[in-house]
This record gives sequence, structure tokens and C-alpha cells, in this order.
Amino acid sequence: MPSNDGRKLDHKTLEVIRIRAVQQVQAGESSEAVIQALGFSRPGIYEWLAAYLESGYEALKAKRLYGRPRKLNGRQLRQVYTWVVGYQPQQFKFEYALWTRGLVRDLIKRKFRVSLSDVSVGRLLRAMGLTPQKPLFRAYQQDPDRVARWKQEEYPCIRQLAKAASAEILFADEASIRSDYHSGTTWSIKGLTPEVKTTGARFGLNLISGVSGRGEFHFKVIEGKLNTESFIGFLKDLTYKSERPVFLIVDGHPAHQARKVKVYVAAQEGRLQLFFLPPYSPELNPDESVWSYLKHQRLGKMKVASPDQLRKMALKILRRMKKAPSLIQSLFRHPELKYIMA
Repeated sequence: MPSNDGRKLDHKTLEVIRIRAVQQVQAGESSEAVIQALGFSRPGIYEWLAAYLESGYEALKAKRLYGRPRKLNGRQLRQVYTWVVGYQPQQFKFEYALWTRGLVRDLIKRKFRVSLSDVSVGRLLRAMGLTPQKPLFRAYQQDPDRVARWKQEEYPCIRQLAKAASAEILFADEASIRSDYHSGTTWSIKGLTPEVKTTGARFGLNLISGVSGRGEFHFKVIEGKLNTESFIGFLKDLTYKSERPVFLIVDGHPAHQARKVKVYVAAQEGRLQLFFLPPYSPELNPDESVWSYLKHQRLGKMKVASPDQLRKMALKILRRMKKAPSLIQSLFRHPELKYIMA
């Protein structure tokens, strides 16, 4: 879209456009998306945001107010946005991996020789439509090309093979839950940290499960360690209970690729096939969310007193999940998993 020529618009129209654009960014829209939708040149939005930061919406009106000079102009503001959105702190030789107000403050001082307080930096970032968020951590060993190939080529091929064989596609994963894991918050008097009495003993439980996009959910409590034997035990349960061939997708854990596993799979004569996710890519497996739900949303908020109680509570939650296919289907709606339902 060609950029609009502001010289051809009257002052009142420009005033309305400037104010509405900044309001949209304050409401959470991307500054880049807002200016693109308006058809103006990209630097324009940052000039407006810079003016707004110094003097509020009055600075965007047709009659310009004169006051103290801006600490950061539109070009500099646009550069800050590019740094925070497009780069990581380590690329500027900072020790930390997350952008904080302090790091942005230090970067602005280093690059522009402008000193700002943490409060001013926070206001600046929010004015550009940025908010503090909990990041998704990725293993640096992950190969982006390998992940793209999985999404665009390998999984679509598995889906076609499954359709031809009338097979059920399942994603599986193992997990351990512990008695000393706690999550969530509780209400209390301000400044007074509440206490919840629980056992000081440490014990755990090992589990494995498999999920499908149709809402199928299979799980097994592992007696002992998570190893090749326990994985084969889970495979036996799957093939025994399923009326259709099973295409099981797992990560590359050594227990999944052991010789005994290969022998067992081969003996199933097509009723069971294994496929492996790209290395260091747990976000591609919807079954990871089963354990997040079990730990963070359920068990982590409960009081556990004994190994037997932990087992009973876990089984109760898992059995409820098995009876709730809509809950299992919801695990596949994460943006990272769109490739499965495409």
C-alpha cells in the first residue's frame, strides 16, 4: 500500500489519525501493524509515540505544544522497538537472557547517551505496545530447519500413511511427579506469608501417557524406573486395547530407540509404528501439556501426605481426563501445534 501524504490532509484529520493510532498501540496492538493499516510511513508512528511520551495526547493535536525537548526522538524510539523485539540481550553483550527495564535503560544510555529511569523505560515500552511476558524457553541445540521440515514434510507424510492404514496417531511422553512440588497462590493478609502444612518426606510417581487429536487419552503408572521395559509395557497396553493400528510419536529418548523396543515393534507386523520428534523440541508434543495440567493445575495445589495418597490423587485426575475428550482436544489448540490439526 502506498504511504499517505500527510501534506494533503487537513490538520484536524491528521490530529484524529495520530491520536487513534497511539490509542490503538496503547490498547495492545503492534505499532508496526497500526502504521501499516493506516498506510503511513513506518517512522511516523514512532514520532507520534515519542511526542505522546513527553506530553501526552495534547502533543498529538493540530496545534503543537512547545516544551522541554524530547529525550528520545521517533527514530531512536523505533530503534529501541527493533532491538527489544528482534534481538536478544546477549547479542549486545549483556549477561542476562531476558529484556528487563534495567537492560533496556543501559542499552539506551550506551547507544544514545540518554539517561532514563526504570519507570520511564517501562512507560516507554508500554507506549510502544510491549508488555512483560513469560517467555517460552527453547534449547539452543534445537535445529529450526529440522523443526520446519517436521511440520511441513514429515508429519504430513505420517498423517497420510495413517489415513491409508486407518491408524490412530498418538503423541506420547513420560513424566515424574513429586510430593514436594507446589504451584499456585493463596489469599492472605498483605505482608504475611501464609503457611500450608505438608509432609517433609520426598517421594514420587512415574507416569506415561498418549493423546490424540480426537480426544483419546491413554495412561499408565510406572512401577519403578522410566526405562525400556516400562516403555514396552505401555506399548503392549496400547496394542492390546486398540482396534486400529497405532502410529506413536515420541521424543528421541534412548529408551524409545532401544533394540528391545525395535524388536517388539517389528513383531507387531504393522499394528504399531514409532516416529520420532526433532531433538530438543518438546513444544511439538501435545502430551507435554498433560503433565503441565496434572502438576501445575491439580497436584501442585493439593496437600500430599503419603506415596499412596499421591498415587490415588494422580489416578483420580487422570481418569477424569480420560472421560473428558474435549479437555484432551484443547491441548492441541496451542499455536505451536497448529501443524497437527492443519
